[in-house]
Amino acid sequence: MAITHAVGERPSSVAPRQLLRSVGGPWLGTVPFWAIYAVFFILPTGALLWLAFRQDAIKGTPAIPATTCGGILGCTPSPAVPGVPGQSAGFTLHYVDQALHGAFHDGLMNSLELSAVTAIIAAIAGVVLAWAVVSGSGWFKQLVLSASAVLANFGGVPLAFLFIATLDSSGGMLTHWLHGIGINLNFDLYSVHGVELVYLYFMVPLMVLVIAPAIEGLRPQWQEAAESLGAKTWHYWRYVAGPVLFPSFIGSVALLFCSAFSAYATAAALTAGTLVLTPLQIKNELSGNVLAGPDTQHIAAALALIMVLVVIPLTVVYQLMERRTAKWLDK
Repeated sequence: MAITHAVGERPSSVAPRQLLRSVGGPWLGTVPFWAIYAVFFILPTGALLWLAFRQDAIKGTPAIPATTCGGILGCTPSPAVPGVPGQSAGFTLHYVDQALHGAFHDGLMNSLELSAVTAIIAAIAGVVLAWAVVSGSGWFKQLVLSASAVLANFGGVPLAFLFIATLDSSGGMLTHWLHGIGINLNFDLYSVHGVELVYLYFMVPLMVLVIAPAIEGLRPQWQEAAESLGAKTWHYWRYVAGPVLFPSFIGSVALLFCSAFSAYATAAALTAGTLVLTPLQIKNELSGNVLAGPDTQHIAAALALIMVLVVIPLTVVYQLMERRTAKWLDK
């Protein structure tokens, strides 16, 4: 039997689509994204804040009752010291304060220094390499960009093994060859400078990938116009190309800094956790450092919170610089 529809009546197969549009419209398709975003970002961030500022109650009494004397009130009991028996539950800044002093302060300074040094060196080397790649032929450009895409994601245990097999002071292949011809590198691969060298292996290709589109956006007409007005190559880069690329360069430096600051696997595999860096200290606290006391997870959360506070402003800088670059290059 043939099925007919009245004028203005839509087929029944359209009904589910209309129902979806009436319920959530196009936003309904973003539900999986927001679910993943909530599970893997919002909830961990909330747990991080809770652990960093929340102290648990510890049963027992302090070995020595603490008192505070002075003023017209005389002597009064002092609050329990966090991390010892007698501690009451509540909110505290003790863990954040502890994460900013002592060995944790040294780890933070080492992490900041390592990230700044590698970001600046990788940014300068990456700009030069990206300019050479963009100015090269088609096959050379595709080859270097493809290799950069692979090397920018090459890290962790494989990268650490590559450098150990090459530059280890006792069994490295290059070290052995150089020693055979009388050259002693005298280089400690497992120091901060050694980790900086290893980080550059994936940060320079990352810089090439980030800055290459901005360099490609420089129009030949701009250089031709500058040369027609008597400008030399230095003047073109000083007054035209440099100001256009500067925001992208600053944003790329911020991105590289964040990449090095948050890197963990390569440093852990290379130094076995002996180097004093904040990501490695977080792992040590979470793996059950009994010498640090019962509040290791709170200290680890405080360390992670400090890292988040360092990364957030740099992420904002990166986004602002990218928008400024896009405004120039889209004209």
